[in-house]
Amino acid sequence: MEYLIRFAQAHESFRQSEIQALADLAGVKLEFLHYDKNSPFCIIRVPDEAAARAVITRSIIAKDIFELWGQGTNFDEVYADVRRRTEDRWAQYKDSSFRFTIDSFAGKRSSEKKREIIQSFSFLGFKGPIRMKNPDQDFWVFEDYGLDLNSPGTPRPEGQEPKIIYFGRWIANSSRDVVNKYDLKKRRYISTTSMDAELTLITANMAHAAPGKLFYDPFVGTGSFLVAMSQFGAETFGSDIDGRSFRGKEMMERGGTMGVLSNFQQYDMVGKFMDVFTSDLTNTPLRSAQFLDGIICDPPYGIREGLRVLGRREGLKNEEVIIDGVPAHYRPGYIAPKKPYGFEAMLNDILNFAVRTLVTNGRLAMWMPTANDEEVELAVPMHPNLEGLVDSSPIEGYQKDKSQTFHKAGKSWMLRECTQTN
Repeated sequence: MEYLIRFAQAHESFRQSEIQALADLAGVKLEFLHYDKNSPFCIIRVPDEAAARAVITRSIIAKDIFELWGQGTNFDEVYADVRRRTEDRWAQYKDSSFRFTIDSFAGKRSSEKKREIIQSFSFLGFKGPIRMKNPDQDFWVFEDYGLDLNSPGTPRPEGQEPKIIYFGRWIANSSRDVVNKYDLKKRRYISTTSMDAELTLITANMAHAAPGKLFYDPFVGTGSFLVAMSQFGAETFGSDIDGRSFRGKEMMERGGTMGVLSNFQQYDMVGKFMDVFTSDLTNTPLRSAQFLDGIICDPPYGIREGLRVLGRREGLKNEEVIIDGVPAHYRPGYIAPKKPYGFEAMLNDILNFAVRTLVTNGRLAMWMPTANDEEVELAVPMHPNLEGLVDSSPIEGYQKDKSQTFHKAGKSWMLRECTQTN
């Protein structure tokens, strides 16, 4: 059956990737029949209504999904298509309470015209009561006027006709409302490198975070990805070369402590948080065995974050430091020496680590820049034991927080997702 997805106008390059990932997670065979990045509407084919619900209910980029009853470039075409597709099923909705809604993308209609459009569907023969709240059946008319690329935020003047019209029966909402719940502005513990909540949730979907799965972030920072993975039911843990990033500072005036744990307390998800520990991925203490269902990470990059691994710079002697008769590395607050490390070498380390630790069909979702500080394009890393699934289009000018960007002007970011094969 054909269904209509209505997307939010955000992160267009991730739309199809997220929906396909959710279909794979639900075991649903999905086919994209029509999609245009400049439109919020997408037509898919899935086996039935249950499959449509399974795909959309976890989506972050989509708003909702509808059973497609008809489409056309004008209303006469829509009426004819509705008769062709659904006339044999009208009787089952005859006595149900119902509601009609008109939604215009990049255009507008007067209230009088909206009433006229709704009344034009009287041929459906519905006799049930009209109920504006919680109706048995919710029907929508979508008008797509086409995005004006010269002024994308401005609707077309009233009087123009839409390029295409869709008519559908509402099936299910997505999980887009949780984006507001995890908004960084409302979160207890963040830093300048905390990733946008919406992007972390999308990444968790594409990596198949789910109940009964174990997920790991080797560059955990303030735990943004851990929170997103736990939202979808995964058990999570992480590490970072600098333990101060996830511990936070004591808040004496509030009688508590900051840190990653405080975020899980805020969202009442402590049961999904295993722990975080100080570690360097290149010299990881984790065993080389296939025990992880997923890895999600955003490796440090650039001058501000700096990329380091444990160890001393070449030429420096490894001399043991004794303080009050105790080796320095045994004392509280010890910070291990670090040395610079190449970003491309780190990418290869991440892939090698994934191959050693992911279960079969486990997924790696990794953010990386498309170019280095010298504006030289970075090749997407590959590994013979990893199957590339998604190579998203770059996100231009992606901001890590309100005031600072994670990269110099002109840089952009893309998501890399892989699944391990035998």
